[in-house]
Amino acid sequence: MNVRNVFAELKRRNVYKVAIAYGVVAWLLMQVASQIFPFFEIPNWAVRLVVLLLVIGFPVAVILAWAFELTPEGLKRTEFADELPKKSSRNRVWLYVIVTAGAISVSLFFLGRYTSSKQSEGAELPAKSIAVLPFENLSHDPDNTYFADGIQEEILTRLAKVADLKVISRTSTQHFKSSPDNLPQIAKQLGVANILEGSVQKVADQVRVNVQLINATTDAQLWAESFDRQLTDIFRIESEIAKTIADTLQAKLTGSEKRALAAQPTENSEAHEFYLKGRYFWNKRTANDLKTATTYFQQAIDKDSNYALAYAGLADSYGLLPDFGAGSPQESYPPARTAATKAIKLDDTLAEAHTALAWVLLAYDLDFDGSTREFRRAIELNPNYAMAIEQLRKTLEIDPGFYDAHYSLGQALELKGDIVGAMAEYQKARALNDDPQVLALLGHAYASSGYKTEAVKILEQLKELSKQRYVSAYSLAIVYLGLGDKEEALRWLEKSYQAG
Repeated sequence: MNVRNVFAELKRRNVYKVAIAYGVVAWLLMQVASQIFPFFEIPNWAVRLVVLLLVIGFPVAVILAWAFELTPEGLKRTEFADELPKKSSRNRVWLYVIVTAGAISVSLFFLGRYTSSKQSEGAELPAKSIAVLPFENLSHDPDNTYFADGIQEEILTRLAKVADLKVISRTSTQHFKSSPDNLPQIAKQLGVANILEGSVQKVADQVRVNVQLINATTDAQLWAESFDRQLTDIFRIESEIAKTIADTLQAKLTGSEKRALAAQPTENSEAHEFYLKGRYFWNKRTANDLKTATTYFQQAIDKDSNYALAYAGLADSYGLLPDFGAGSPQESYPPARTAATKAIKLDDTLAEAHTALAWVLLAYDLDFDGSTREFRRAIELNPNYAMAIEQLRKTLEIDPGFYDAHYSLGQALELKGDIVGAMAEYQKARALNDDPQVLALLGHAYASSGYKTEAVKILEQLKELSKQRYVSAYSLAIVYLGLGDKEEALRWLEKSYQAG
C-alpha cells in the first residue's frame, strides 16, 4: 500500500482530528485531576488511575475513529457515512472542541503553576517543626533568669527526643528575645513553621509558667495555657507542655518517646535548681563559668546521688575545661569519663551522657571506634542531634560572629568527613578568637587533608606561641597525630599528662 495513500485515508477518516482532540481533552482531564482532586482530598492513586486510563484509551479512540464516524444520524461506519451529504459545519465542530478544550487546559495548567508556587512557599517550612524561644523571666529577682532559661531548655530537650519533630537547638534560638514582633521572619530564618513563646515567674516555692504555641506562617495561636503550680510540680508542667505540643503538631510518638516526655529526672527540687544553675553557667562557655558550672552540678549530685542529668552536666563541663584553658586534659577528661559513665549507668537513654563520653573517647583516649559508637547512640536517642550541622549553619546566618558556633561546626564537619568545610570554619573561628586550641584543630585538619606544609607551619606557630602564653601540650599532640607522627603525638600527650 502506498504510504501517501495511507496518510490520505487517515485524514479522510478524521483519525488526525480525533487524535488531536483526544490529546487536548486528555490533557484537560489530567489537569483537572491533578489540580482539583487534592482539593477534595481524593487520594493520589486516583490521579494516577485517570492518567493510566487516558493512555490506554488513546489507541481505542484511534481505532474507533478509523472504523466509525459521528454523523447527524448518529454513529455510523465510515463506509456508510461517506454516502451521506457533507456538511461544512462538521469541520468547525472539531475546531471548536479543540480550541475550547485547549483553552481550558492551558488555564488550568497556569492556575496550577500559580497555586503550587504559592503552596511551595509555605511548604518550605516543615509543618512538624518548632523553635522554643527564650522564656521571659517575670520574677522580681533578676537572679531567677537561670530558672526561666532552664525551663525553656528542658522543654526543648524533651521535644528534641521526638523523631517526628524537627526541633531547633538552643544555640540557634538564644539570640532572640522572648516575645519578638517579627515571628514570620524569625521562623523563616530558623526554618520552622511553629514558635513556642513563654514566660516564667518564680516566687518562693510557687511557679507560674505561661506558654503559647504559634503558627508563624499564619500568625495563628494554636494553643496557650497558664500553669500555676508548686515548684515540686515543675517536671509535670514541662511534660504537659511537651506532650500537648507534640499532639497539636500531630507528631507520632513511640512508647519510648512517650516515656521520655513524661520523665521526672529527680524528686529533689533543690537538686533540680542546682542543676539548672549549672546549665545556665555551662551555656555561657567561658573558663570561669565552666568551673562554676561544675560546682553547681556537684551540688546537685550531693542533693540527689541518683540524678543522672546532673552527672551528664558534670561530664559536659569537665569535658570542655581543656578547650577553654580552664584545666589540663589529665585533670579534666578522667572525671568527665567517670561522670558520663555514671550517668549512663543510671539512665542509658540520656543522649547528653553518651555525647559527653564520646567526646572523652575521641579527644583523650583517641578511641575513634568507641567515640563513633557513642555518638551514634546519642543520635539514636535524640534524632535532632543529626541536624546539628544544619542548625549551626542557621545560627551563623543569624550571627556570623559567633565564635563557638564556628568552632563546633568545624568539629561536626570534620567528624562527618568534610575536611575542607571544617578548615573553613576553623579559619573563621580563629579570626574571631586567638584560642590556640582552634589553631591546633586547623593544623590537624590541614595534615589530615594532605596539606603537610601548612600543618607544620601551624605546629611551629603553636611552639612559638607557647613562649608567650599557655598552649596545652595536647594541642601540639593532635597536630602531630594528623601528620601521622604517632611517636611525637604520644610524647606530647605524656607531657600533657605530666602537666596535669
